[in-house]
Amino acid sequence: MLQSSSAYLDWNNSLDVLGKAHDAGLFVLIIGPKGTGKTSLVREFASRKGAKLESINFSLRTRESHLIGTKTLNDGTIGFDEGILIKSMKDGSFLYLDELNAAEADVLLRLDEALDDRRQIVLKESTGEMINADQKWFVVATINPLTHVGTKELPPQLLSRFPVRIRLDYPPEETEFEIVKRHVSGSFDDKLKQGINLANTLRQAAAVEELYYSPSLRESIAYAKLLDSGLDAKKSADIVFGNVYAQWGSVEYQKVSDIITSMFGR
Repeated sequence: MLQSSSAYLDWNNSLDVLGKAHDAGLFVLIIGPKGTGKTSLVREFASRKGAKLESINFSLRTRESHLIGTKTLNDGTIGFDEGILIKSMKDGSFLYLDELNAAEADVLLRLDEALDDRRQIVLKESTGEMINADQKWFVVATINPLTHVGTKELPPQLLSRFPVRIRLDYPPEETEFEIVKRHVSGSFDDKLKQGINLANTLRQAAAVEELYYSPSLRESIAYAKLLDSGLDAKKSADIVFGNVYAQWGSVEYQKVSDIITSMFGR
């Protein structure tokens, strides 16, 4: 089993699952809300394997050319700049497909061509040659739940390309405390636990649609770093956890402000 480093806490044994999938030549899909450490997990795994990591974050603006490449014209000579998919296949690097279910259908269709059992793709945009993936090629994708804005249901055939699935949700409070502690140097455990309890209270409210937003692990870490800088707990909570709700109006903001005041005092 892979051992945890000081920077990353493998609280649900995901690194071990990734290791077994990699050894078996199986691609992996990580499913979970934003800010639960999906990207950190992939980076940590690639680092421990000593592998080069290529990554792309999908959105409505992602085009086939980002994956495959584009033709170029230099001094009258036509060339081709390879996209991230083609580069990673040739190099046998790790390819990280972040927020895959935010991509457009035509992009997914082209990607699907490379991900089937043959691990090859025809470079029709250039010479028409067949690109065969290096045996070391390994692909990990992440998706957000369909409740997140901009996400779409992945086609069944594409889902089947990722037979190993890891669910990565927010960790238990005691585990989140251990994760956050790794990012600060000061000793303020009670205040740290108070902020993590607030984050989980807000997440639970968002889960039942009482609030519009669910704070991430990043925000718990940011809260801790503000404490580390000397800012008091109530002010840190307002800045990190409270103020973001103002974008949904004064009623939403006041709801959260009242929760913070009840937990931290005035």
